[in-house]
Amino acid sequence: MSASTFFTRDDRGRFLPTAVAHSRWGPDALNGPALCAVAACAVESEHSAPGWRPARFTVELFKSARTLPTTVTTEVQRAGGRIRVITFRIQQDDGAEQTLVAQGVTVFLKESTNPPGARWSPPESARTFFPPDVPADDAAPRFGGPDGWGRSLADQQHAHRHRLWSEPIPVAPDIALTPFQRAVITAESTSLMTNWGEGGIGFINCDLTVALSRLPEGPRIGVEADGHDESDGISVGTATLYDARGRFGTGLVTAVENSRAFIDFSTDVRPPGWTPQA
Repeated sequence: MSASTFFTRDDRGRFLPTAVAHSRWGPDALNGPALCAVAACAVESEHSAPGWRPARFTVELFKSARTLPTTVTTEVQRAGGRIRVITFRIQQDDGAEQTLVAQGVTVFLKESTNPPGARWSPPESARTFFPPDVPADDAAPRFGGPDGWGRSLADQQHAHRHRLWSEPIPVAPDIALTPFQRAVITAESTSLMTNWGEGGIGFINCDLTVALSRLPEGPRIGVEADGHDESDGISVGTATLYDARGRFGTGLVTAVENSRAFIDFSTDVRPPGWTPQA
């Protein structure tokens, strides 16, 4: 696994963005996976409990986050017998004031047994996501398109279905990466996989919802675009999440036109350790 992390921490416990947390949308912007990572980490570390599963994570990315000290606060909204609802707020400190850059909710559900009877789900014969063979010591992401899997972002700038097979990086050096964090970090690529087209990406997502039936297994997670709808500068994208065992959840994003900062991956090369998300 790469030694890179999205953040380090100062002596006050604040998260300090690293180079791999930077976004292509601007020189002082943070990428979505970094914000999702720090939120998922805070919620899970403060509110997880045996027998309870984080089943839904939703974050509203309503203000561009910058390369500033970052903190996350959480609050219990409901603690029921089968459902627990936790809200979180991501704030940044510019030295003069605290600015709210994102907020959201995580829903924990009580684990039990499935009800009797069969229900429809997509058959294995309909599966279209088959991850590539990647050496265990190779943490580089793989991008899938009509011509198979590869490492190059530039080779995938087309209007066909997009796929990603990726090993997410930890939030910070002193924080172990958990399956829930892996799922949330990688699921942020729902926006990339569904809004990526000819010439690059011109939609920026303003939210992410991740729904999980189970937690992923193994270090790598896949994202496969399922749907993209756009009208009047607004898009909706949906994707299915996979691990080596199979599908385990979905991602949903809404996005707004951002052509003034259009990202052409063929002309922008990032150093090793960069995460593939915009």
